[in-house]
Amino acid sequence: MRQRFPGSLPPEIAEFTEEVRQAFEELGRALGSRLLTQHYSPPLDIYERDRAIEIVMDAPGVDPAAVRVVIKRDAVLIVGEKPERRPHAGSSFHLIERTFGRFARAVRVAGPCDMARATARLVDGELRVTLPKIAERRGRLIEIAVQGRATPS
Repeated sequence: MRQRFPGSLPPEIAEFTEEVRQAFEELGRALGSRLLTQHYSPPLDIYERDRAIEIVMDAPGVDPAAVRVVIKRDAVLIVGEKPERRPHAGSSFHLIERTFGRFARAVRVAGPCDMARATARLVDGELRVTLPKIAERRGRLIEIAVQGRATPS
């Protein structure tokens, strides 16, 4: 089997190797796309708000059906494919700067989030993954009553 990513996988994606493979196979079946040899890494931003953590990734020209978002423990994996642009009939490219191909981005989430309520929307070339935060349990002071008998002095 031909390796889809040249060299070794980045450490944040290596743990998702099987999920990445399955997502690419599923996308290939769903979209009927040929095997792309090119890959790229779309830029993303991560925002923390009062009630949620948001991952915002540039995805212009990407069909929502060509994207999969998978959550595993404290990490979010975004896998997809952006189709190659073809020149119009009777024209040819002089310069190609826009990227295309398969992409996979993994993001570790530091704070406690309710991953079961996560949402993802692809609108106007921007993918937004919203992870609702849950109350931090470790930082809360909890007093525990001590039971027992007093020792004589």
